[in-house]
Amino acid sequence: MMTETSKDNAKANTMWGGRFAAGPDAIMEAINASIGFDQRMAKQDIEGSRAHAAMLAAAGIITDTDAAAIREGLLTVLSEIEGGTFEFSTALEDIHMNVESRLKDLIGEPAGRLHTARSRNDQVALDFRMWVREQTDAAITGLQALMKALLTQAEAGADWVMPGFTHLQVAQPVTWGHHMMAYVEMFGRDMSRFADARKRMNLSPLGAAALAGTSFPIDRHMTAQALGFDAPAPNSLDAVADRDFALEYLAACSITAMHLSRFSEELVIWSSAQFRFVQLSDRFSTGSSIMPQKKNPDAAELIRAKIGRIMGAMVGLFTVMKGLPLTYSKDMQEDKEQVFDAADSLMLALAAMTGMVSDMNANVEELERAAATGFSTATDLADWLVRELGMPFREAHHVTGTLVALAEGKGCDLPDLSLDDMQGVHENINAGVFDVLGVHNSVASRTSYGGTAPSEVRKQIARWKEALK
Repeated sequence: MMTETSKDNAKANTMWGGRFAAGPDAIMEAINASIGFDQRMAKQDIEGSRAHAAMLAAAGIITDTDAAAIREGLLTVLSEIEGGTFEFSTALEDIHMNVESRLKDLIGEPAGRLHTARSRNDQVALDFRMWVREQTDAAITGLQALMKALLTQAEAGADWVMPGFTHLQVAQPVTWGHHMMAYVEMFGRDMSRFADARKRMNLSPLGAAALAGTSFPIDRHMTAQALGFDAPAPNSLDAVADRDFALEYLAACSITAMHLSRFSEELVIWSSAQFRFVQLSDRFSTGSSIMPQKKNPDAAELIRAKIGRIMGAMVGLFTVMKGLPLTYSKDMQEDKEQVFDAADSLMLALAAMTGMVSDMNANVEELERAAATGFSTATDLADWLVRELGMPFREAHHVTGTLVALAEGKGCDLPDLSLDDMQGVHENINAGVFDVLGVHNSVASRTSYGGTAPSEVRKQIARWKEALK
C-alpha cells in the first residue's frame, strides 16, 4: 500500500520525467524543497499560468478547450489555497509543481500541456518579479500614508519653535514644521526610489524558457501585456539569470529603513524624561514589569532595529548572487526568504511609524524652552553684526564668541545680556540687536528657499500636499 509520501514522490518522479528512477531521500528533499516559503507566490504563479495558457491557445499551440479547462482549474486551485484547504507537499518541491500536480488531479490530461514553451526558470523569475512588484507598490502606498501623517504634524506646528541640533548639541532654533518636513523629503526620495525600481523591474521574463527561449511560436508581448508588464525582457539569458530587481528593491527598503531608524531614535530621545519634547500614545508604548512609572517607546525601538534585518537581507542576496555564472543555478532558490522577511519588516515598520506620528503630541512649551538654551541665537547675532555694522563675518564670529563666553560666565543666555555688556565687547552694538535674539525672530528671519521660517515651511507643505493628491 502506498503512503501519502510515496504517492507524492511518485508524482514528483512523474513531473521530472524518466531521468530519475527513485525519489530523493529525506535530506535531499529537505534541502531541495522551497514550498515552505515560496507558497507565498501562489497568486502570482496562478496568474502567470493563466496568462500563459491563454497565449498558448491564441498562438494555436494548445486548443481553446484545453486552455479553458486549465484556466478554470487554476482558479479552483487558487480558491483552495486562499481557503486554507490546499495540501502542500514537500516532495513536490515548490509552489509551481504543487499547483500543477493539483491541476492534474482536477482536470487530467490538459494540465500536462500548461508547461509547453515554458520552464520553471522563467516561471519562478516571473512569479518572483510580480511578487516584488506588488511589494514595491505596497511600499509606495505605505510611504504616502506616513508622509501625509507628517504633513499633518508639520501644518499644526509650522510656528512652533524647537531646537535644531548638530552633534546632538543645540545649534539654531528651527520650527517643528520644518523638522517634520525634513522627513517628508527623505521619505519622498524613498518613494521615488521604489518608483524608479518598479520601472526597471517591469519587464516580463515569461517565454525565456530555461535560458534560450523556445522554438514554439509564442507571443511574449501578449503575456507581458496581460500581466501588466511594459514589455518582455529582451534577452532570455538575462531574464532568468538576474535578480537585480530584488536587490534594487532591497536597497530601497534599506534606505527607507535607515530613515525610519533615524526618526525612531529621535522619538526615543524626545519622549525621554530628560527631553519631554513629545508624548507617544499608549498604543505604541509599553510599561515596565518592575518599574510602574515607566512608559517605554518600544515601537520606536523595534522600528529602529528593523534596519538590521532589512539590510541583512540585501547583503545576503548580494552574497548569493555575486559568484553565479549565467544562467540559473540552484543557489538562486535562496533568493526569496530574505526578501519576504524584509518586505514584512518594512511594511510593519511603516505602519507602526505612521501610527506613532499620527498619535504623538508635541510639548510646545518644552520645545520652545529648549530652543532658547545653548546660545541658539548666536548665529543670528553674528549675522546682525555683518548686516547692520558691516563687519567681516570672521570678525563678527569672534565678537559673538566673546559675547557667548560673557553670557556663559554670567550664567545667562544672550538675550539676557544688557546693552552695556554688549557694548563692552564692541562699542557699535546698539539696541536693535535684541530684535534678532529671540527664537521666534530667529526662525522668522530664515526665509531663504527651504529655510525654517513658518512662511517657507507652509510653502513646502502646500507643494507636498499637491504632490500626494
